[in-house]
Formats: sequence, C-alpha cells, structure tokens
Amino acid sequence: MPSRIHCLPQVLINQIAAGEVVERPASVIKELLENSLDAGATRIDIDVERGGVKLIRVRDNGGGIHQEDLPLAVASHATSKIVDSADLARVSTLGFRGEALSSIAAVSRLSLTSRTEHQTSGWRVLVDGGTVGREPGPAAHPLGTTVEVRELFFNLPARRKFLRSERTEYAHLDQIVRRIALSRFAVEINLRHNQRSALALPCAPDRQTQTRRLGEVCGGVFVDNAVFVEQQSGDLHLRGWLGLPSFSRSQTDLQYFFVNGRAVRDKLAHHAIRQAYQDVMYRDRHPAFVLFLQLDPAEVDVNAHPAKLEVRFHQSQQVHDFLLRAAQQTLARPALSALSTPVPAASTQSFSTPEYEEPVRTSNTPVTESLRFPTTSYRPQAVAPERQMSPPLREQQASYVQFDTSSPVPTDTDQPADNPPLGYALAQLQGVYILAENQHGLVLVDMHAAHERIVYERFKINLEQGDMPAQPLLVPVTLGLSPTEMRCLEEQGEELSALGLEVVPLGPETAAIRQLPVLLNGVDAAQLVRDLLADLQAHGRSTRLSENIHEVLATRACRSSVRANRKLSVAEMNALLRDMERTAYSSQCNHGRPTWIQLSLAELDKLFLRGR
Repeated sequence: MPSRIHCLPQVLINQIAAGEVVERPASVIKELLENSLDAGATRIDIDVERGGVKLIRVRDNGGGIHQEDLPLAVASHATSKIVDSADLARVSTLGFRGEALSSIAAVSRLSLTSRTEHQTSGWRVLVDGGTVGREPGPAAHPLGTTVEVRELFFNLPARRKFLRSERTEYAHLDQIVRRIALSRFAVEINLRHNQRSALALPCAPDRQTQTRRLGEVCGGVFVDNAVFVEQQSGDLHLRGWLGLPSFSRSQTDLQYFFVNGRAVRDKLAHHAIRQAYQDVMYRDRHPAFVLFLQLDPAEVDVNAHPAKLEVRFHQSQQVHDFLLRAAQQTLARPALSALSTPVPAASTQSFSTPEYEEPVRTSNTPVTESLRFPTTSYRPQAVAPERQMSPPLREQQASYVQFDTSSPVPTDTDQPADNPPLGYALAQLQGVYILAENQHGLVLVDMHAAHERIVYERFKINLEQGDMPAQPLLVPVTLGLSPTEMRCLEEQGEELSALGLEVVPLGPETAAIRQLPVLLNGVDAAQLVRDLLADLQAHGRSTRLSENIHEVLATRACRSSVRANRKLSVAEMNALLRDMERTAYSSQCNHGRPTWIQLSLAELDKLFLRGR
C-alpha cells in the first residue's frame, strides 16, 4: 500500500534544496565569490583547507551586510538583489535566487561576519547544519564580509563519501577561482591552500596588467599565441582574446566565455566561434579563447539553468552572427600586420571599437587565367626524405595562382623602401622555405603552405562571385525523414535550393534529393541532408554544405600550390610575400599550421650568445 502524502520537515527541505546548489567545495566557492563581487568588493582573500572540505573562508572589502539583515542572509529565498518580477527580466547581478547561503549553511557549519560603513563594529551570526544559533553578536571586523564554511556535508555522510580526493576537489575549486579572476580584472584575488599561497592576482586596470593576469590563469603560451579582439555592433560589445589556429587543443579546456561578467557555457556562442575557425583548424581540434560579451541585461535570460551556467538570448541569431563576424574578421586579419602596427592599450571599462578595415584579399582574377611558374626553373635538389613533398604540377593542370612579379625589389635589403611586414626575400632553403629580411629580423616562410592558403582564398572568392553550379542526379536519392525534419525541410527548402541542393517531399515522411552542387559529386547525399536539417533545427542555420564545398576547394588548392623543390626567382618569392600580406588567414595554412615565423634580432643574438 503506498504511503500517504505528508509534508517534509524543514531541515530535510533545506538539505534537498542544498543538493541543487552545493555539489562540492567548488560549488560553495562559486556562490561566495559571486556574492562578494555583487557587494562591490575590490579585494577578495580566500583560505581553503583540505581541498575545501575542512574549511572555506572568503573575506571581501565589499559593502557589507547590516546587522539586522544577518539572519535574513542565511534564510531561504531572501535576497537584496531583486524586489519584484520586473527585476527578473533584467538581472544584472551574478547571484539573485536567494538560497545560496541558506543551502550552504544547511550542509555545513557556517559563520557570517560583516560590517557596513555606517557601523562602528562588525556583527556575526552562526548556523550549524541549518540551525541558526543565538542572535547576531558583535565581532571585530573591517568593512566588508567574511564567510567561513567548515566541515562541508558533516551532517550528510552519504553525500560526503562521494567527494573525491583532496587534490581533485581542490583542482575543481582552483578552476572556479581562476575563471572568476578572468571575469573581474579590476578585483584583487588571493588564494591560499593549507596555509600556503596558491594564487596572487593584483588588480589589472590596463591592457598590460590584464595580459599578465591572463598569463597567470591561462598560461604564458596562450598569451604568446593569441590575438586581441574588440568589436561593437549596436548594443553588442565583444572583447577578449582568440587563440591562433596553430594553438589548437585536443579538448575544450581553454575556452572561457562571459556574458555581462557571468561565466557561461553557451552552445550558440561556441558554435559561432567554432564556425569562425572552420577554415583554419583540423576538425578534431578545438580553439582556445577568452571572450567577454556585453549587452543589455533585458536581452538575455540568465535564469535558464539551475546553476546559472547557461543563458538564453532573446535575439539569438543576431548574437550568433555578431560573434561569428567578429571572430572571422579578427582571424582573417593578416597577423603579420601586428609586426608593423602595435595594438593600443585599452581600458578595462572601455569597449569602444576602432574603425576596422576589411583585409584586402588577393586578386580576383580567375585562377584559370593566371601565370604559370616556368617549368625550366625547376631544378631537383638533394632533400632529406622528411622534407620531400609531392612532385611539381603537370603543365596541363591550369590551376596556378597569379603572382605579380612587378613589385619593386630594393637593391639594398638593409634599407627597404617601404618596410613591408614580411620584408624582402633573401634566398630559398632546400626548395621548401623562403628566407626573408624585415625590419625585425629574419622571416622564414613555408612556401607550399603559404601558397596553398592564397590559392584557397582565391578559389573561395571566385565561388562567392558566381552562382553555385549544380547538376541534376540521374537517379534521385530517396530518404526517410521524421515529421520534425519534414517541417524543417518545408520551411528551409528555398534556402537549400539557393545553395544548389534540391530536396522535394514525396510523402509525409519521405523526400527525394534531385540535385546537388557539382563540387559535391560523390558525397553521401542522404547523410548530408540529414546533417543539414539537424543543424537547421539546432541553430537556425547550417554551414554543413559550405564546409563540404570548402573541403573540396582546399584539396584542389593543395594540389594547385607550388611544390617543394620548385626553384623560385627572387621576384617570385617577393610576389608570394606580398600576396601573403594581402590575403585573409594567410598566417595559417588550410590545416591550421603556421605559414611563417619571425626570428627577431634579439632571438638571433641569443642563439649566438652575443652580448653575454
């Protein structure tokens, strides 16, 4: 016989509610740090023992809590951050639900001490496993608040036994602290573990100190392989760092995305950023980035996830397109422009965007009319096996890129006329690399990789300037679709047709593919359509078709590029350097590898121990 319905005791209610907020010590530190930031703290000191299980102490210099409000601060559903339902429509604080301290107190021994600027002394309230002790009593304390959380899950042994080792729990906690440290450059954050300093981050008010903190949190290698991005469109402001495609990762462990200062995991944003890297990174690799998006709080719902880790944008397509465009423009800028144009420092509060000039791409002359490298200039050389590449192109394969060899070449490379970023060619090494001199030192260029990018970008321009060529299938491909996929097909049929893909319904759950883009001859048409429809349902758009076409173009570009052992004249080498300076994404080949490196005079001096 089933049990009768009954009301749960308040202690059990609090413990159940705590389970939604407090998963491990890292959950506690997240809630406490967010409260400190909402209180306006400019310095936060954190002490942790045994990975946070024994003790978590967070002290800040924020506005503090009034003596009479201390009991309410540890009560369920009590907060100073919202008043009515209208406030929920434009939440601008990190915490707002009102049960964080109450939930933490229900599964620990909590002490809350605070003083406001209008009080002569601090006041303290104690909570033991959800039971509030005596009335708040006076306690010596500077302006701000200190929260001590001891013996986490002491009253829930079953929950405590599922905690991992001290090292593992501390690693999770440390990651939360570092993530929040990235979200607030103007706040000093200090972390101690078992009475030893683990992290000391002074406030970072300018670009230089922000970059230093970025290195402390994400590593110096990321800083050395990242480009700064700052874009604005209407109320949307994006600022942060994008890792170079060559600095790819096997996991998504170095991806930080913040919306109005809140760290979130957003599928829409990650899809946009991932799409921006599609032409310059292997598919099984992941980009690294630290990005801050600011917009009107009324345009984003931060209450979409119990732990506030996800958000919903009211204009999701607009946000997606803005992020994609900003990332693409930043990555498309020839990174070599940074060699001659230093990036100005930016304030932590400034999100104004400098006027951006679209990178100039290579000539729009169709590749079939382009100049061939003379076959008489090809001289086989003795090259190590690991440096050998494909043989030179056959004469009849007319897929060469045009080089303008009329570019001026100075007679004295020590004093170039216009100081182009990649300088001027000095020699060709082993038929593989171009050695050039610029104002910074020595430049080494992988000529095949660089040429492959130039040809690929020119293929893309030619494709964009003409209609998508398509061909009817001799035998239409039939496929079964779910009712949801059929609705999507009916809604997006015209868009697919514009891309050269014709798919027509045959019945309630059957469709036929009658036409495909010429470049995709031989592709699994049924799987392609299903993937397209899945993307359209999830994101409202799909890049699946263009990705397949670009993959074909990339293969053609690789086959059409200058090969190893091809002897180039100085004029041809300089023409390649100038094309690189004008081509989008020219710092990486189509697979994400670097096309050139810079060795400064200082680095060369160090190699030869000069000045020591």
